[in-house]
Amino acid sequence: MEKLKLAVYWAASCGGCDIAIVELGEHLLDVAEIADIVFWPAAMDFKYEDIQAMPDGAIDVTFFNGAIRTKENEHLAHLLRKKSKLLVAFGSCAMEGCIPSLGNIKGPDYALRRAMLETPTTDNPTGAIPSLAFEMPEGTLTLPAVCRQVRTLEQVVDVDYKIPGCPPHHDQIWKAIQALVSGKLPPVGSLLGVDPRTLCDQCPRTREGKIRVEQFHRVHEVVPDPERCFLEQGIICAGPATHAGCGALCIGANMPCRGCYGPPDGVVDQGAALLGAVVAGMEGQSDAEIKKVL
Repeated sequence: MEKLKLAVYWAASCGGCDIAIVELGEHLLDVAEIADIVFWPAAMDFKYEDIQAMPDGAIDVTFFNGAIRTKENEHLAHLLRKKSKLLVAFGSCAMEGCIPSLGNIKGPDYALRRAMLETPTTDNPTGAIPSLAFEMPEGTLTLPAVCRQVRTLEQVVDVDYKIPGCPPHHDQIWKAIQALVSGKLPPVGSLLGVDPRTLCDQCPRTREGKIRVEQFHRVHEVVPDPERCFLEQGIICAGPATHAGCGALCIGANMPCRGCYGPPDGVVDQGAALLGAVVAGMEGQSDAEIKKVL
């Protein structure tokens, strides 16, 4: 059997998705038997020219993690789409924007100024701001331009499949790889590496269902009971509106779910679904009573 040609790319991301692949552990040896990694700049020394020289469609599958923040990210998205039979939005940033997309609230100019000049740990006495080009005796150094808006991968190119998670759980990554190798894939556009249930359905915590929340707390304000439902303790948890598949790692660490596995099947607006679950558990019926709780 001919080996798969596998590519992995990181755009605007933290590197956690690449670490998640490394966390396949011994399964990495299985991956080495069934696939040749032809591009993975986070782990090995590949050049863009290597991809450009490949025939179109030469790569069987590309795991693309990270959002599209720069013109370089955008260029690689188009290039890898052209060179790949299957393009997978790998992880929350590529799939729905995640943390990088918060930059859209105030825009790239604010983000650059904040990062270069205003953070408490920034040591920049001359107030230097990066430029797109700088002349050196050896030649011109360049940086990719920052796009005016952070986008998901699917907002830039067509995507075949998505694997959610911040980062995806290594067990689910392995299941997705097995599906790719066997050819037993769901219809194009489907999610890979998820459980059809919600995280709430998997949660081992006790939920009485009769408790009405009289006050909400931020996670640093209280020490949660590790046996009880977060929502019933007045701590916002996205479990009711989030796909299962992560292994409830945050819950196991006594931290509420933050929804990185995305909305469950049939839910378009994850935030609205979560709001419905929160309101259902609140004390009070009138506007005045609800305002008191909030």
